[in-house]
Amino acid sequence: MEQLTVLQLGQRAKAAAPVMAAASPKAKNGALTAIADALIARTDEIIAANQVDLENAVRNNMSKALQDRLLLNADRIKGIADGVRKLTELEEVVGKVDAGWVRPNGLRIQKTRVPLGVIGIIFESRPNVTVDAATLCMKAGNCVILRGGKEAFSSNVCLTNIMRDAVQSAGLPADAVQLVPDTSRESSTELMRLSDCLDVLIPRGGAGLINAVAQNATVPVIKTGVGNCHVFVDESADLEMAVNIIDNGKTQRPSVCNAVETVLIHRGIAEKLLPLLKARLDGHSVILHGDTAAAEVLGDCVIPATEDDWANEYLDYQLAVKIVADVDEAMAHIARYGTNHSECIVTKSLENAEKFQRGVDAAAVYVNASTRFTDGSDFGFGAEIGISTQKLHARGPMGLAELTTVKYLISGEGQIR
Repeated sequence: MEQLTVLQLGQRAKAAAPVMAAASPKAKNGALTAIADALIARTDEIIAANQVDLENAVRNNMSKALQDRLLLNADRIKGIADGVRKLTELEEVVGKVDAGWVRPNGLRIQKTRVPLGVIGIIFESRPNVTVDAATLCMKAGNCVILRGGKEAFSSNVCLTNIMRDAVQSAGLPADAVQLVPDTSRESSTELMRLSDCLDVLIPRGGAGLINAVAQNATVPVIKTGVGNCHVFVDESADLEMAVNIIDNGKTQRPSVCNAVETVLIHRGIAEKLLPLLKARLDGHSVILHGDTAAAEVLGDCVIPATEDDWANEYLDYQLAVKIVADVDEAMAHIARYGTNHSECIVTKSLENAEKFQRGVDAAAVYVNASTRFTDGSDFGFGAEIGISTQKLHARGPMGLAELTTVKYLISGEGQIR
C-alpha cells in the first residue's frame, strides 16, 4: 500500500467523490460484484494476513471473545462476500425523491437523496467492518477513508488492497476506498480534524474510542456502537421466555454492541427466575455480578457488583444482575446507566410494556424480544454502517438512507422574489 499522509488520503477521496456521486446504479453494483468476487478468489491471501493479526492477539493476551471478533476464515469471508452481493439487490437510494410539491408562485420543489460525500470511519478490531463499511458507503455513492485498529491492521491492509483493485477493475476510482496506513494516535487525530475533506466521521467501537472522537473531532460525528443494553423482567413475565431472551442476548454473541450486559429483575419473581437463569447461563460459564438481593438468592457464585459494573459494557461472558421493586425503578436504572442503544422489557402487562416503551430513551426499545435484533439486516434495511445512539441525522441501525443527505431541486419559469 502506498504510504500517503492523512491529508493526501482526504484530498484523493475528495477528488473521487464527484465521480462516485454521479456513478450509475449499474456501475456501483458492478464494483460491488467485483469486490465480492475478489474476496472469494483471494481468500487464502486474506486468511494469511489475518493469521498475522491472530498471532499478535495471542501474544498480547487478547480475550477469547475479542479473538473471535478478529477471526476471518473461509466461511466468514464467504459471509462477507455474500453480504456485499446482497447490497447489489437493495433499492437505489441516491436520486430518490422523498417529497415533491408546487408552491403558490409556481415553483416546483423536489426533496431528493444525494450522497454525503466523503465519510471517515474509525473502528477497532473487527476486520469485517472494513468491507461492510466500505461497500455500504459505496452503494450510497460515497467515498470512504477507513482507520482500523492495530489489532486487525494486517487484515485491513489486505482487504483494502483487494477492494481497491476490484473497484478500479470495474471502472470506478480506486480512491473511493482508502485506509489510513498506520494506527498511531497522531493519524487518528489528524483524521478527526480533516474538516476540509471529510463530510462526516463515524466511530465504531467501545466507549473510549467514541468519547475520544467526540471530544477531539472538528468534523461532524455520528456516534455509534456503545451498548450497555438491559433486559427488565417484570413480575408478570413468562419465566421461560425471559430466560430464553436473556440467554440469547448474552451468549449468542457476547462481543457485539447489542448484547445484553445487565438484567433487572422484579423482586416478586427473583427467587424463581434467578436459579433458572443461572442454570442456563452456566452452560456458557457466564460470570454474574450482582447486588445483595441477587446474592441472597444464588449465594457465593455472585460477585458483589460495584458502581462500575452497572455501567460496564462487558463484551464477554459476564452479566450484571440487580433486583428492583418495579418498572419505575428499572427505568430509572436504565436512565442512569444506559447508553441509549437497545433496551428490553419481558412482561405480560400491556400497561407496563407501553410505559417502558414510552419512557425509556433508547434507539430501540423491545417488548418480549431479544436486543440482538438491533441490526440493519434484521430491521429489513439489508445492511448497516453501525447503530447510532444519538438523535441528530440518524438514530438506530444506519442503512443506505442514513448515508445520504438531501438536496432540494427547484424548477421555475422566471419567478423572482
